Amino acid sequence: MIEPFTIDVPQADLDDLADRLTRTRWSDELPDVGWDYGIPLARVKELAEYWTTGFDWRKHEARLNELPQYMTEIDGQRIHFVHVRSARDDALPLILTHGWPGSFLEFEQVIEPLSENFHLVIPSIPGFGFSGPTHEQGWGVPRVAQAWAELMSRLGYDRYGAHGGDFGSGISRALAAVAPGKVVGVHLTYLPGPPPPGVTFDLDEEDTRRLARIKGFIANRPAYQALQATRPQTISYALTDSPVGQLAWIAEKYTEWTDPESEISSDEILTNVSLYWLTGTAGSAARLTKETAGIAPPTCAAPIAVAVFPHDITLAIRPHVEHLFDVQQWTEFEHGGHFSALEVPELLAADITGFFAKLQSRASTAAAE
Repeated sequence: MIEPFTIDVPQADLDDLADRLTRTRWSDELPDVGWDYGIPLARVKELAEYWTTGFDWRKHEARLNELPQYMTEIDGQRIHFVHVRSARDDALPLILTHGWPGSFLEFEQVIEPLSENFHLVIPSIPGFGFSGPTHEQGWGVPRVAQAWAELMSRLGYDRYGAHGGDFGSGISRALAAVAPGKVVGVHLTYLPGPPPPGVTFDLDEEDTRRLARIKGFIANRPAYQALQATRPQTISYALTDSPVGQLAWIAEKYTEWTDPESEISSDEILTNVSLYWLTGTAGSAARLTKETAGIAPPTCAAPIAVAVFPHDITLAIRPHVEHLFDVQQWTEFEHGGHFSALEVPELLAADITGFFAKLQSRASTAAAE
């Protein structure tokens, strides 16, 4: 059963948030260390002050409720999703999957341009936002992909595309593996990982730099990833009890992983942070990292497109990717980072549209022959 869903946060929850923010017990900070020890105190205080005195959740709640949202249950888990049908009856369905610390909110700015050519399905990953929390073990990338396949089938879509970044990249590739006859192509913005084993590649200077960056990332696992992959329950107590703790945990990434020229507003950051806080899903969202740790990267026989944004966490290496996947489109952008749908929505939407237009044109030509 699929039912319409409306966001309606109890006023008591908003009052509790405001009370907690006014009673924040602030950490000290070493002088002149900048970002070397983590997100600076001044930045967190700035965002917290705005969260307390200027940010209006009800305004954003009303705006989000203009989107057609739904709720269903798959594999015993509540699944929240946005479903926007294109004015074109023959539009290709496209499922968009977010990552951490994102949410369905990050795709808001690409809905209008993409819905010109696609029927859009934008779910919240189990454990995230209104799809959370999860209530049992096993909700890693493969199981989420199985849920997405069921969701698309339930919506009546038997041929569709997929897009994702961060965890959404792995889920989109896994979806192509579990629904090979249905996923016509996969568009990705993030392809982390070591080089394919047992193969030697002749890399140019830029790819050599990218490889060094990937190896450094693997050798020095970031603190957030280590904690969420090993002790998500432990970190969940702090994030679930302290709104400023949740704020700092997420807001840090909106600086570290983005293009310095990008303009992600305080309202955009705080709407996403508020979603995590008001749904109490810091811990269940973190569990996805542990549930997926150690699982082999998903295979994907479907044609793929890779969009590389220069300020992403790591940058994909084309020879490595082409060894593993059927790469039909590769785009190197001059601007943008990990949150491309927020940072450069027009570039991302155009790249997605162009890729699937090519696939459909080739399919039409092949059918005519």
